[in-house]
Amino acid sequence: MTGRILVTGATGFIGSFLCRRLVADGIKVRATILSAERPSAITNLVAEPVFVEPLGAGTKWEHALAGVETVIHLAARVHVMDDQTADPLTEFRTVNVAGTAQLAREAARAGVRRLVFASSIKVNGEESAITYRPESPPNPSDPYGISKWEAELELRKVEAETGMEVVVVRPTLVYGPGVKANFLELMKVVSLGIPLPLANIANRRSLIYVGNLVDILAVCASHPAAAGQTYLVSDGEDVSTPDLIRRVAAALGVTPRLLPFPVALFRVAGKLFGKSSAVSRLTGSLAVDSAKLRGELGWLPPYSMAQGLRETAEDFKSRN
Repeated sequence: MTGRILVTGATGFIGSFLCRRLVADGIKVRATILSAERPSAITNLVAEPVFVEPLGAGTKWEHALAGVETVIHLAARVHVMDDQTADPLTEFRTVNVAGTAQLAREAARAGVRRLVFASSIKVNGEESAITYRPESPPNPSDPYGISKWEAELELRKVEAETGMEVVVVRPTLVYGPGVKANFLELMKVVSLGIPLPLANIANRRSLIYVGNLVDILAVCASHPAAAGQTYLVSDGEDVSTPDLIRRVAAALGVTPRLLPFPVALFRVAGKLFGKSSAVSRLTGSLAVDSAKLRGELGWLPPYSMAQGLRETAEDFKSRN
C-alpha cells in the first residue's frame, strides 16, 4: 500500500476516474482543484480537496504536497481543435512545460518519492505505419505534443538532479463514460445512422479505455520496476476506423452505415477543404506496443475493448 497520493487535474475526465479508483483501493488521495472552480468542482469529489492556482512557473505547491509520497500529474493545457490562440506553443509551454517543471521541483523538495506523468502518444507522432514502442524516436508535430515531450525532458532533469523517481505514461486516444471531443462526436454520428464513406480504410489504431488507463497509473504509482521508465499504453486491441465504427454501433445497439469511397480521394478532399489533420486521423495508422508493461510490470488490461465501449455507450445513451 502506497502513502498519500496527490492527483492533479482531479476534476477532469481521467482524474475523476482515477480518484475513485485510488480511494476504492484504500489509498489516501489529495485532489487538486483550481481556486476558480470552487465550490462546484468538489460536489462529486471523493478525495480530499486542495485548492491551487493554474499551472505555471510560479505555482505554489507546498501546501498541496505536505505529507504526500506520490504525485500523479494529469493537469495540463489539453490539445484543442482549431486553436485560436495567437501563439499556441507558448501557451502550451507555459502550462505543460514550465508548470510541470515547477511541480516536479517542489515535489522533490517536499520529499515526494515518485511522480507519475501522464504524457501523450503525440510525443511519438500523429501517424505511422510502424508500431510505436517506448524506444521509438520522439516526433511531435503539434504544439501540444511538443510541450508534452519538453515536459518529459524537464522531468528527467529533475529526476537526475534530485533522485525523485519519474514514470512517464503515454496514452493513446482515451475513451470512456463522459468522454468528449472526437470520440463523443463519433458516437453522435453513429447513433444517428449517418452514412460514413469510410468502408475502404484499412488502418490500425490503438485506443485505451479510461478504466484501463487509471489501472496502469495506479500500478505505476507503486510498482518498484516502474521507476525511471516510459510506457506506451493501450487496450491491446488495435482496430481499423471502420471496425471501430462497427464496434461502437454494436455497443449503441444500432446498425452502422459504412459506404465505400477511395481513400486517396478522401485525402485529396481533406486538403481541398483544409481538413487534412482530421482525415489523417480517420485514415492513418497509430498503433503502440505495450509489451514492456506486460514484461516489466506484469500488467494486463482489466477491461476488454468490448467492455469499455459498452460502458461508454451506456453512459452516452443515458445522457442523450
